[in-house]
Amino acid sequence: MHTQNTPDTPDTPNTLNIGILAHVDAGKTSLTERLLFDHGAIDRLGSVDAGDTRTDDGGIERRRGITIRSAVAAFTVGDTQVNLIDTPGHSDFVAEVERALEVLDGAVLLLSAVEGVQARTRVLMRTLRRLRLPTLVFVNKIDRAGARTEELLTDIRRLLTPHVAPLTRVTGAGTAHARVVPRPPDERTAEALAEVDPDLLAALVDGPEPAAGDLLAALAARTADGSFHPLYHGSALGGQGVSELVEGLVRMVPAAAPATAGPTAPRGTVFAVRPGPGGERTAYLRLYAGEVRPRRRLTFLRREADGRTTEVPGRVTRLDVVGGAATLTAGNIAALTVPGGLRVGDRLGDLTGRAPQFAPPTLETVVRARRPEQAAPLRSALLALADQDPLLHARPAASGATALLLYGEVQMEVLAATLAEDFGVEAEFAPGRVRFLERPAGTGEAVEEMPWLERTRYWATIGLRVDPGPRGSGGVFAYETELGALPRAFHQAVEETVHATLLSGLTGAEVTDYRVTLIRSGFSSPVSTAADFRGLTPIVLRRALRRAGTLLYEPYHAFEAEVPPDALAAVTGRLASLGAVFTGTTGGDPVWLIAGELPARRVREAELGLPGLTRGEAVWSSRPSKDRPLGPPR
Repeated sequence: MHTQNTPDTPDTPNTLNIGILAHVDAGKTSLTERLLFDHGAIDRLGSVDAGDTRTDDGGIERRRGITIRSAVAAFTVGDTQVNLIDTPGHSDFVAEVERALEVLDGAVLLLSAVEGVQARTRVLMRTLRRLRLPTLVFVNKIDRAGARTEELLTDIRRLLTPHVAPLTRVTGAGTAHARVVPRPPDERTAEALAEVDPDLLAALVDGPEPAAGDLLAALAARTADGSFHPLYHGSALGGQGVSELVEGLVRMVPAAAPATAGPTAPRGTVFAVRPGPGGERTAYLRLYAGEVRPRRRLTFLRREADGRTTEVPGRVTRLDVVGGAATLTAGNIAALTVPGGLRVGDRLGDLTGRAPQFAPPTLETVVRARRPEQAAPLRSALLALADQDPLLHARPAASGATALLLYGEVQMEVLAATLAEDFGVEAEFAPGRVRFLERPAGTGEAVEEMPWLERTRYWATIGLRVDPGPRGSGGVFAYETELGALPRAFHQAVEETVHATLLSGLTGAEVTDYRVTLIRSGFSSPVSTAADFRGLTPIVLRRALRRAGTLLYEPYHAFEAEVPPDALAAVTGRLASLGAVFTGTTGGDPVWLIAGELPARRVREAELGLPGLTRGEAVWSSRPSKDRPLGPPR
């Protein structure tokens, strides 16, 4: 729960970190340009079509006209500095959106007055409401032919949330003469607010009738706790209604907590990383407490894939605070460089707080260099990109290729362009396939002794136990043997080989959520080498894994489908035949809303089949969800 901040001195500005979220082409980047221009942060309006916008600063983003990576820009309104985080709209870049949500104080959910509520809009609103993030709705493009206002408000209440009220109205909608007029809270606003505000409901029922000031106070309070959403109209290109939106942001979204008096250890999170021309990485850090100055030595905490927490120490060699301040203070954002590089998700202070709410990617592809001599540079480039982004998993594959995990085909195209432009490597991507996972089904142990017992050719003794780990823990390696019983190089050889071996389990799928424990060890000096432990570990581990058994898991997507009433039976029948698990069916007039989960490998088939079953009237949305076991233990 955020609290409205009061500056310590008149010279200390409030800070608002605001995200702009929308379906593709609703006008996010155009709105960002308008806000920056209207408040003097830039001297001319950039254009998505011309490719000269402030926040889409990558060549690929400019050419494609889409935002790929979260960008930050700032403007000032009175004593409030507003940091704008312009986030991607395409579903392939869902992870970028979720990372940005973690550091926001509030959000603007953008809709087009022409296209209306689109599939991605609904997914975003569900996420915003789940996080209870203060959110204002902005209906853009009111001056475009085909723009709707009152009809769209009905759709918003039906498809997004009933807890919304317009604070502006439009005259001349759909024409170049469209204008925005303030719409003060009235009886309809009070009735809508009363559904989420018990005190206001009591006043409406028992009296006295709430005054205009009471309504405004209730609206601000319920906006602040994320349960209600003020709605504004306007045009990002024409500028209509933008000032009313800004006034609502400053008045109803609580600002970031101010810096506290006295020394406080810095606490913050890295939510974006961008590579620089010299190979250095620029990290975007949102600070929650304390302060960071140039040259200060910091220690970041990193959560590794196997569940371990490691420390990343370093001195700040470059610090660019959004808004131009010399010191990064609580509530603000800065771009900084630390030798050795930071990753998305690295934290100052602790690893607690709001965590990104996204599922891991499920599409696996194999990448090869088009020219054999570029095989090594390609692998280096992919590993460098994966090191910046913990969700871009890269691992060696057969014949010098690299296996990657992605969210979708558009992300694949963007990655190919990035490799060509930033690294000079032309790559070929195999068609994506859904990634399955194995998890241990039970516990299994195996031991192999040194060669004097004539069991193996390796001068090493290794005993391993495989146990199931908690869901989401990845792979964990532990010891029951006494530390120091083996030389450090031998310990490292066993641990590294365990994780490498489990990239392929009993069915060939990667093993996850496991705990492998070294329960016995021995060596013969000076004969034993690290190579003996690397060679013997897979033999022992495979035997222990077979005794533990594994379950194969298939990834699922959560889906929602809006269908006309006369197509309900046909659509549910088709989805059931594809393996859907239904979680709810609601509505009926004018549409049915079907919700459930579907195997990821059948999602595309389901989406392509819907138009034929619904005369093209269906609306489909899906997102990576969770996985389910496929068959008995192996």
